[in-house]
Amino acid sequence: MTTTLTEITHLPTLALLVCCEYLAIFKKTVAMHEVFLCRVAAHPILRKDLNFHVFLEYNQDLSVRGKNKKEKLEDFFKNMVKSADGVIVSGVKDVDDFFEHERTFLVEYHNRVKDASAKSDKMTRSHKNVADDYNRIGSSLYALGTQDSTDICKFFLKVSELFDKTRKIEARVSADEDLKLSDLLKYYLRESQAAKDLLYRRSRSLVDYENANKALDKARAKNKDVLQAETTQQICCQKFEKISESAKQELIDFKTRRVAAFRKNLVELAELELKHAKGEEFDDKHLPER
Repeated sequence: MTTTLTEITHLPTLALLVCCEYLAIFKKTVAMHEVFLCRVAAHPILRKDLNFHVFLEYNQDLSVRGKNKKEKLEDFFKNMVKSADGVIVSGVKDVDDFFEHERTFLVEYHNRVKDASAKSDKMTRSHKNVADDYNRIGSSLYALGTQDSTDICKFFLKVSELFDKTRKIEARVSADEDLKLSDLLKYYLRESQAAKDLLYRRSRSLVDYENANKALDKARAKNKDVLQAETTQQICCQKFEKISESAKQELIDFKTRRVAAFRKNLVELAELELKHAKGEEFDDKHLPER
């Protein structure tokens, strides 16, 4: 009977934990969607996309489905082809020092962000585990404190309140680190991969342009299919110049956006950490005395 009463007593606490967990996930989802939608809205081409406007103006529930087996298989083969082609493209020396520097930087940056993201997730999980441990200890002390009305039981109740306050702080620290740091690193891990893919497409276009030049030289030497070779060479040249121009602007914007986002989130995280530290300091001053 005692166990049952204890469980009933702690039902509001469990409901509060579930509610806090849901609110943290909801807050995180809203923040990431806001970043993504602002990014699309600021893009010179994507902001004009019809599907984007339909999404913004649609006022009913959206049905979302995952990829089916056929689509997953197609992605698998595309990645295989891309990996094999990437080996060929990676050996091409870029004619533009800007893009050569960006390619070297992005490879190193992507690896560093990937490592930082894994460590950030580990730190966030550690804080969450500490909060869960505080909750279990506080619940056990509360159960002991409700057994009798002696001084020791009153002391247990006071300590359980302290553990509950500390648990809330640790849970907030975990949620804030997840939102302000872990999500930021995950987002720019994908962004850096997208930037690497952009440079791959440009390198692929450069290889096609160089191959078209070689084919044109051979056609002129043999005096055969010269007009067709010239047309192909002009198309490849225009494509390469166009993707080079847009890629350069994209990479410049990526740097500006990246620096601003990291500065904003790290400042906000530091302010939240100071706020939580002051909360813990306040709780330490109010430790119960026997």
